[in-house]
This record gives sequence, C-alpha cells and structure tokens, in this order.
Amino acid sequence: MDAFNSQRPSKWFSKVNYSPPATGSSKINVGTTERIISAVGGLLLASWGLQKKGIFGILAAITGGGILYRGISGYCPVNDKLGRNTAYNENSAIDVSSRLFIDKPKAVLYRYWRKLENLPNFMEHLNEVKESGNVSYWSSKIPGGLGEVDWEAEILQEEENYLIIWRSLPGSEIDNAGEVKFLDSVDGKGSIVETTISYRPPAGDLGEFAAKLFNPAFKKLVEKDLQHFKNFMEAGDFENETFRKWEETGNF
Repeated sequence: MDAFNSQRPSKWFSKVNYSPPATGSSKINVGTTERIISAVGGLLLASWGLQKKGIFGILAAITGGGILYRGISGYCPVNDKLGRNTAYNENSAIDVSSRLFIDKPKAVLYRYWRKLENLPNFMEHLNEVKESGNVSYWSSKIPGGLGEVDWEAEILQEEENYLIIWRSLPGSEIDNAGEVKFLDSVDGKGSIVETTISYRPPAGDLGEFAAKLFNPAFKKLVEKDLQHFKNFMEAGDFENETFRKWEETGNF
C-alpha cells in the first residue's frame, strides 16, 4: 500500500497553493537567454560609461549596472510590476509527494510530526530543526558532504490530528514548503499519511547550488526519508516506558 509520486505534488497540495514562494534569493523572472544578453550588454554599457565623462557617462554606467544585475540575479523589477516572467518553467525545483499506510493511529503520527524537532530522527537530509513559537529554524545537508543550507519557516495552517502546512519565511537561504495530512485507513486498522515537500533553489548560485543539491540524488534522499517515517513509527520502542508515555500523551 506504500506509494510514491515524485513527479508532481498531490492534488490537495496544489489546490491550497502552499508551494515555496519565489521570495528572497529565489525570485527569478528573467529567462536564461535574456540573462546572458543582459549580463554581457550591461557589462559593456557600464564599462563604456565609466570611460566617458559627464552626465551621459554616469547615466550609461548606472544603466549598465542595473542591466548587469538583471542578468546576474535573474530578477527584473519591471517584469515583476508587469507580471512578466520569461523564466517560467525554467526554475529548478524539487517536489516530492508520498502516500503511505502506517500501522499506527493518526493521532500518534500527528503528535510526533508536529513536534518539528523530531523530524531529523527519520529525515536523513535534515541536520536539525529548532522551534521557537510558530517559527522554526531548519538546517539541511547537501548530499556528498558538500555543505549545508539553513532557513526559517512558519506553520501556516494546522488542524489537530489531521493537517500541518509549513513554508519558509521570505528571504530564506532556500525556499521550502510542505504539507502533511493524517487520515484514517479504510479498514480502520492504521493511518494514511499524505505528504508533499517542495524545495526551490536560490538564484544567486543557481548553477552551482542546483548541481549540488537540486538533483536526483537529493530527491531520492527525501523520498527515502518519507519512507523512514513509516518504518520509524511502526518500529517504536514499546518496551521503553518513556516512549509509551509519549505515545499515550504526546509528552516526554
């Protein structure tokens, strides 16, 4: 009954539209071809302006610098105002969805997941999660020991024993969002957990970062981590009095 669908987010995730917002470093609205033209043209214009004297030289240098920034960052405020996006469908992003049967009551599964600091216990790609009120601090590994990335997130919506939705805060080093639903199985003997996690790479180091993190290896790691949740919860240490207390009350 275990199943993964990593090709697209689940329907309920798409409907509520809690995919990572293109904010901060990952807001790209200029396509690759335009970025190259802008970078080269802006550099030439800025260099020419710096060699000239007078107001025209200053204006040329400033304009060239703005065009150069447009090419390097991939973001154009004019495009943003006009709602124009020539980079549509070019942004690398990872969407991983799963639907798992877990032989545990959904209330138990919800309580464990809702304590976000528990997530690294079964998610290998996470180093650490720390909670402070409605905001949490996340640290993730880059496969191959190539470093780590950090971001802050907030809980956008939650319904006890049923739903948790989170999203990274604007300006984060990486844009991330997730939604998890806890449902009773049809036979009433366990739970169905539907999860979608989405990551969007930052724009500043798009090529290098995408090669390191946003690749099939990372996607497979996230898929594996979601499967780990099932294995971890079903193999609970019921001989341990502390674990039994937690399962009953949600408190350690």
